[in-house]
Amino acid sequence: MPFKKLGNSVFSSNNRGFRNKAPLLSVMSMFLYTAGLNSLAAAEVNIYSARQPFLIAPILNDFTERTGIVINIVYTSSNLVDRLKLEGDRSAVDLILTSDVAPLYQLASLDLTQQVDSAVLQQNIPAPFRDPQNHWYGLTSRARIIYASKTRVADHEIENYEQLMDEKWHGRICSRSAKHNYMLSLIGSMILAKGEQFTEQWLLAVKGNLARKPQGNDRAQVKAISEGVCDLALVNSYYFGKMMTNKRKPEQIVWAKSVKLIFPNQHNRGSHMNISGIALSKNAPNKAHAIQLMEYLSGDNAQYTYAQDNHEFPVRKGTLHSELLQQYMPKFKQDNVSLAAIAEQRGRVLALIKRVDFDH
Repeated sequence: MPFKKLGNSVFSSNNRGFRNKAPLLSVMSMFLYTAGLNSLAAAEVNIYSARQPFLIAPILNDFTERTGIVINIVYTSSNLVDRLKLEGDRSAVDLILTSDVAPLYQLASLDLTQQVDSAVLQQNIPAPFRDPQNHWYGLTSRARIIYASKTRVADHEIENYEQLMDEKWHGRICSRSAKHNYMLSLIGSMILAKGEQFTEQWLLAVKGNLARKPQGNDRAQVKAISEGVCDLALVNSYYFGKMMTNKRKPEQIVWAKSVKLIFPNQHNRGSHMNISGIALSKNAPNKAHAIQLMEYLSGDNAQYTYAQDNHEFPVRKGTLHSELLQQYMPKFKQDNVSLAAIAEQRGRVLALIKRVDFDH
């Protein structure tokens, strides 16, 4: 499948990865499209992305316009870790974009990434949002918060993750699968804060309070609240902004307007945070250009665009949040535990989920 030109960058939604490039035939702005060849360019960066192209296309196109460096990106919903393991030294990918810290940690643990000791990245990205050994960096952050029915949940009726255990919520909670990365990270943070024994009891109690078996994505949980299936759900913060501004699917605006946002644990450790992030492949063929892109993505312009278009929190201090987030999400206390420490709990979390049989 050929790449599709999107603006000045090149995107593909196939899962075949990057093939060997043919010799350079013309100037950088010229592209060759065939079923078996990628685009040709004098300067380029190859990306595997778990983030959909429309979320990052404006930012990448701006980078190309500023630098002349062409972006070849393959969006893949498959497991990026397994893919990079399979490709090994043959991989032509430079950068890996993820929507969660867990794959970044796994890639680094498997020696599939390399250190990027960039003063720019270290200045722009706070320590809790990057790898201590500089193998990966966060680009945006989000909170995993409680969405609650405006009409069926009173103000201050629930303020902490731990209160989801209360029997008063029996049959009133919706959840996606606990095996999803968003949930794995939240549960990992609970282990660090409260211990494994308490976290197991928490999972059992929340499971007992579910209105239905875990199913669907984050937006599906908000839809369920709107329809009266349940009253509470754990959902990433940025989905509120995405739904409130979704003119193509106005029903999602209705869902968003039916809920209020509760940032848990403001009187103790703060709300659990996660990231979308980036790592440099161990065998990156375009290392210098890739690091240039990483630094650009951490800069004010890209961070501002992320915030305005995706309603995520910029990791770079001083970058304004979107107007919608400023209206609905005032400043809140964040759990500042290291995301690397959370990712290290993955094995324990998976064992807990299996033991509790949360999804069934």
